[in-house]
Amino acid sequence: MKIRTATKDDIPVMAELLHELFAIEVDFIPDYALQSEGLRLLIERDCTEIFVVEVDGHVVGMASIQINISTAKGCAVGVVEDVVIDVDHRGRGMGAALLRRLEEWATERGLARLQLLADRDNYPALGFYRRQGWHPTNLTSWMKHL
Repeated sequence: MKIRTATKDDIPVMAELLHELFAIEVDFIPDYALQSEGLRLLIERDCTEIFVVEVDGHVVGMASIQINISTAKGCAVGVVEDVVIDVDHRGRGMGAALLRRLEEWATERGLARLQLLADRDNYPALGFYRRQGWHPTNLTSWMKHL
């Protein structure tokens, strides 16, 4: 297993992974073109990073992080998204290693907090995040499409 920074060449397989993720998330619709464009935009930004997990030269997982400013913390924080390991590779510690790499990246940049969103009924993911030391907050996520 190898964790590395994603490149534009990884976009097709990452879009496939997002298709797998969004197929179980009721708030999002899998769309290869939209997800590919979003991944391209993330790769081009300076305040973001996408990490991929490789096994035998094949990308089997990914996660992204974006830097925001928190007025509550008075400094930079990280928003983690798109944490997904291909279903055939789950349960092997890759997701945990990916989150550790995100935490290292965030620490290197002096971020004070990481946060993420997860579907409230995705019990496997919620359990996974708890085992990695994450905890739920009292906040509720809201969305408005423009």
